Amino acid sequence: MHPVKYLWGIRAIINKFFFGRIGKFTYIGNPCFIEGRKNIYIGERTRIFPGIRMEAIKNGKIVIGNNVAIEQNVQITSFNNSLHISDDVTIAANSFITNIDHEYQDITKSVMEQKYLQKDTFIGEGCFIGYGVAIQAGTILGKHCIVGTNSVVRGIYPDFCVLVGSPASIVKRYNIKTKKWEKQ
Repeated sequence: MHPVKYLWGIRAIINKFFFGRIGKFTYIGNPCFIEGRKNIYIGERTRIFPGIRMEAIKNGKIVIGNNVAIEQNVQITSFNNSLHISDDVTIAANSFITNIDHEYQDITKSVMEQKYLQKDTFIGEGCFIGYGVAIQAGTILGKHCIVGTNSVVRGIYPDFCVLVGSPASIVKRYNIKTKKWEKQ
């Protein structure tokens, strides 16, 4: 293991007192911006690289499973609802995951001054989130979904599918019977 990761591990041990939970052998790289630590729960053997921005705002809750890899410069934001990342998920760099949208009804106000729209967001076990992906509020990804680079994802997607595009759509699904990936 790289010597810097030992320092990250020591920081994770110290952070155990401030987070809702941090599991064994988990490390968080520095620099990072973390708000609402008591509402953030991180499993075991999870690797969070430098540049993470995690915000559990008000009663927002972020749950990250075991054996998750979150690369550099990822932002995860939860407001008043839950955002769940299951076990064995990989999130590539420069991605964004949220459970909030900004309403835009009053055109006399900035979008940032309007109320939040909140929907639970869930990423299933074994998913791979490619570089620069945006996962929007209310998205539910089934198990082992692959999301291609720079995709914008909103909606409910079944297990074993490949999503690409902006907006993302399913281009392949794994057929359990034939044990092959099939184009859609």
